[in-house]
Amino acid sequence: MFLRLTLKNALRHRLRTSLTVLGIFIAILAFGLLATVVEAWYAGADNASSTRLVTRNSISLVFPLPITYREKLRQVEGVTGVSTANWFGGVYISEKNFFPQFAVDGETYFRLYPEYLVSEAALKDFMRDRKGAIVGRKLATTYGWKVGDVVPLRGTIYAGNWEFVVRGIYDGRETKTDTSQFFFHWEYLNENVKRLFPRRANTVGVYVLGIDDPDRAADVSRIIDAQFRNSLAETLTETEKAFQLGFVAMTEAIVVAIRIVSYLVIFIIMAVMANTMAMSARERLSEYATLKALGFQPGWVGVLVLGESLLIALTGGALGVAATFPVARQFAITMGTLFPVFHVSGRTVILQLACAAVIGVVAAVAPAIRAGRVRIAEGLRA
Repeated sequence: MFLRLTLKNALRHRLRTSLTVLGIFIAILAFGLLATVVEAWYAGADNASSTRLVTRNSISLVFPLPITYREKLRQVEGVTGVSTANWFGGVYISEKNFFPQFAVDGETYFRLYPEYLVSEAALKDFMRDRKGAIVGRKLATTYGWKVGDVVPLRGTIYAGNWEFVVRGIYDGRETKTDTSQFFFHWEYLNENVKRLFPRRANTVGVYVLGIDDPDRAADVSRIIDAQFRNSLAETLTETEKAFQLGFVAMTEAIVVAIRIVSYLVIFIIMAVMANTMAMSARERLSEYATLKALGFQPGWVGVLVLGESLLIALTGGALGVAATFPVARQFAITMGTLFPVFHVSGRTVILQLACAAVIGVVAAVAPAIRAGRVRIAEGLRA
């Protein structure tokens, strides 16, 4: 009986109910997309390994470190592997085709990143070709690259026209693994830098270190930084997650603004929903009075209003959640490689449903109290 009454009440004014459901649908969809954008912002930090450290110049990432540090780092107790990476910053065709490009130590880099799945054959081809490159699956799909294709890049940090040959395509071990990156040989970069910019040769942007025990990350970091203290290029060593969060912190104001907007959308639709439920309850005061005259308790009448509100809110919420997945997929395609990882997480879905439930409950509070307190005689005269 309760469910039948709730459903009938919700469908009493179908146009009003439909418009309210549509509003909640759009609000929950917008909330889900904005929450996914925020999660995409933190994807690098979330995917960071606890067994990797990053050593950079303590002044700024702009300043490089000597390649001679590599052997010293290998000898630090607890370090299991050392590799290098340089941000290249090249332009493919035009500036709008942005994707991350790194000159790496090919022999060691992919051993430190087991989440990048590269075939042995592709790695051998990559190591044999000084102009070879390994690209992510998402990047290759975006630009239609295949193995053997030549990719020209216009250097910005390292001026000139550079050409690379795709020797392999890596996949991600998990769906959240970044497969939008472009890797090539640091040796190839260094050979050209020696010829074109001799003073910048034999340097690297950062060292990536593998460690045997994540619990000793702080100790190993202190040992490394102490080793290079008072040198020409002092180091700052931190976990990979801390390193990634450093980039996020530079754009924190944008992330905060997106979060505020996402919750503002929910607040606005909550006000609209509260107005809808208040109108519904006001129109049915005589019905609620009749129910109370028949012996129904005030609490039962109030729960009836709450049930109607929750039914409308959760219907709109469920539709919004269902639409989030295809819309997010299309959004990711449109954005290309701007967001390396962009997928709707379980946490976002739970938040969307929780917001829908909160909208339903909050919007029903005042009308439910009024319906429960209505006097029989007063209600019947209404």
